Amino acid sequence: MTENNGIMHILLAEDDSLLADGLARALRQSGYVVDWARDGIEADACLGERNPDLAILDLGLPGMGGSEVLRRLRERGQQIPALIITAREAVNERVRLLDLGADDYLVKPISIDELEARIRALIRRGTAVSESVVQLGRLRLDMSGKRAWIDSSSVDLTAKEWEVLEYLALRANKIVSKEQFMDSLCSMDHAITPNAVEKYISRLRIKLAPSGTTIRTVRGLGYYLEAPNESVKQPP
Repeated sequence: MTENNGIMHILLAEDDSLLADGLARALRQSGYVVDWARDGIEADACLGERNPDLAILDLGLPGMGGSEVLRRLRERGQQIPALIITAREAVNERVRLLDLGADDYLVKPISIDELEARIRALIRRGTAVSESVVQLGRLRLDMSGKRAWIDSSSVDLTAKEWEVLEYLALRANKIVSKEQFMDSLCSMDHAITPNAVEKYISRLRIKLAPSGTTIRTVRGLGYYLEAPNESVKQPP
């Protein structure tokens, strides 16, 4: 789970169906949402379209190798944490992967316990990065304190409205589908419906209107927060 109790979305790119099934089952039992890509081309497409919270990439993927998927991910400017699975133990190979933009790596055979520990470490790193002030034009978000202001005026938000706004702000200018919202906002005892997502978006549009920051609808795909060009992230 992420720190805001949202569900962590993981893309698992692995062509060994037996290994992928075992890893996906274990991770789902731990509360993660796992999408499985069977080759590099599918993984590259998923990363470009769905923007998961973390990517687990096998180095030897068919169609497009894991290192190429990673290279393309970083070329697009996506800061998704990437954990590489490799059978190669050579030091120069590990250095190459880190230089390409990998955040961590595991050498096969894989221990589920070690994999989950590495994932938790990457989540902690990501949380530290997200604990900052995000400035979207006149709208300012304190990710650590879970508060929002328009200029010097506080914006009154419910817990769910904040979660929707935070999810959009961390993916500014990227489309988020209703399904992604529903997965992210649901809890063990409370499911989120498409109508509820629309309600939260509608309320946020009204509350954010004075800031000039807009939530756009892309028919058939979802929503995105249109961030002004001067938007910046500042240290906490």
